[in-house]
Amino acid sequence: MSAPRTVRCAALAAAVGAVLLLGSAPAQAANGTVGVRETVCAQDLSVRTEPVGAWMGTLSKGQTFLVESKQSGWAYGFAYGDINRRGWVQDGWFC
Repeated sequence: MSAPRTVRCAALAAAVGAVLLLGSAPAQAANGTVGVRETVCAQDLSVRTEPVGAWMGTLSKGQTFLVESKQSGWAYGFAYGDINRRGWVQDGWFC
């Protein structure tokens, strides 16, 4: 015997509500734009000598990075703050 219609409707409404709640995750950080001095949204963002290369330093949340070019998920440019030199960072961690 199947469940009464009101029980099935309530279960469906609860499932839809759960999906909507899970779908309302916080906004993702943005990709960098060439020519723009972007603000870092990540807690820590490693600056490297090349994509997946040697570590040069770390930008902290709120520090800035001037995007000069982009390549395969990486951004090249000038890292301001404690680093003050050019390097590569993973793209997608800017506000």
